[in-house]
Amino acid sequence: MSTLWIYHNPACSKSRGAVNLLRERGADFEIREYLGEPLDRAELAALLTRLDAAPAELVRKDSSFEALGLDASDYTTTDSVIALLVAHPKLMQRPIAVRGDRAVIARPSERVLELL
Repeated sequence: MSTLWIYHNPACSKSRGAVNLLRERGADFEIREYLGEPLDRAELAALLTRLDAAPAELVRKDSSFEALGLDASDYTTTDSVIALLVAHPKLMQRPIAVRGDRAVIARPSERVLELL
C-alpha cells in the first residue's frame, strides 16, 4: 500500500486533529509541514488531480486572503490556484491527506480516515 502523507500546519487545530486521529489508530504516515517546505507548481498540479474537490476549494479564503485584497472569483481554475499557492503557501487549505491517487481536504479532521 502506498504511503499516506499529511500536508500539515501544526498551528491549525484541524491539522493537529487529523494527525492525532492517525496516531490513535496506529496509522503509518509521513508529515510534510508545507509552510516550511512549500509545494512547487508540479506538486500542486499533481495534488489537484487527486482531490475530490474543485481547485478553488484548496484555497483558504480567510483573513490572510482578504488582507491581500484578493477576489475569490479570480481563483477557480487549476492554473490560477497553483499560481496563488506558489506565491502564498499559507493560503492552502489544511490539512490535506494523500495516498496514492486520492487526496482529501481533511475538514473536518475525520475525513483523513477515508484514506486508511
